[in-house]
Amino acid sequence: MPSHTTPSALRRGTAMLTATAILVAGCTTQMQRIGADDGTDACRPQLVALDSTGNFFGEDIVKGAVTGAVVGGLIGGLASGNWRGAAIGAAAGGVAGGVGGYLAARQRQAQDQAALNASIAGDLYREVGELEKTQIAFDQLMDCRFGQAQQIRADYRSGRIPRAQAEAAMAVVRGRAQRDLQLAQSINERIGTRGAEFDTAVESVAPGTKAQVASRYGAGGRPMVTLVTAQPVALRLRPDPRAPEIGQVTARQSVQVKPAAGGYAMVVLPDGQRGYVPASQAFGARGASMRAAAPPPAAQNSDVRTLAASTIVRRDNFSDSVSTAQTAIAGGGFELAPA
Repeated sequence: MPSHTTPSALRRGTAMLTATAILVAGCTTQMQRIGADDGTDACRPQLVALDSTGNFFGEDIVKGAVTGAVVGGLIGGLASGNWRGAAIGAAAGGVAGGVGGYLAARQRQAQDQAALNASIAGDLYREVGELEKTQIAFDQLMDCRFGQAQQIRADYRSGRIPRAQAEAAMAVVRGRAQRDLQLAQSINERIGTRGAEFDTAVESVAPGTKAQVASRYGAGGRPMVTLVTAQPVALRLRPDPRAPEIGQVTARQSVQVKPAAGGYAMVVLPDGQRGYVPASQAFGARGASMRAAAPPPAAQNSDVRTLAASTIVRRDNFSDSVSTAQTAIAGGGFELAPA
């Protein structure tokens, strides 16, 4: 015998679903994400800056999923006459709010194809700007952390602090760097989720864009090649001569390589460590010809293809930066030299 949904039950169910959605979507507080400021972390401003950029990437995708969950839950509850169906509907709704939800929402809002293209282009333009801010914030935070580690080593080598004190100080910095990395990985995951939404939308209005970006800029899937180093060279945290040194590549070492910005190459060593080396210095003539195309400028009036290329390249660069920092932290970047 079918059950009937009373208005009060509907209100209770709606309230329950809404509350659940808020709990799922509700952003954690800054203190929960990065801890309280106890006044001892000199890199706190850079950490706050990175955390603040991450808020942007969590916002829209969460809203889409929550809307889908609430609507799906209401449909499930009404169809089944009980709120077990609502839970099933909420799960289905959450999926509906996932990949493809952004395109569907923009299609509903757009009056014609030109309006759809313009709205996607505007969203991509904002995405590029936020990706740049996030990259800068992450680079500055990692520079600060590795600088702290370098200072501790210098103090220890000069005898200004004993080994026990140096090890304790390094342990604190290492722990903070590991938490920084967790934050960056979380932001990178959100960027990837949004990126999947954008890729779906862009392929709908400008088919073949992602393949073109991979072919021209090496972003989004180009395989690495194997090369042998010509001479020893410092391994750096990012493609910049001022970046922290995180290791050394020996001569005649076989490594996996792909072009990076500024005449650098990103390399992966046999033990998994990553980093950046000057391409011509590390690989001779072969390296001199290894230049990654710079991402196209993201002008506000750029078309969807140009803006999508800028977005994909920057997403790829940030993901590489996080992976490089991960291997550097795990590979002894915050250890003292042997006594």
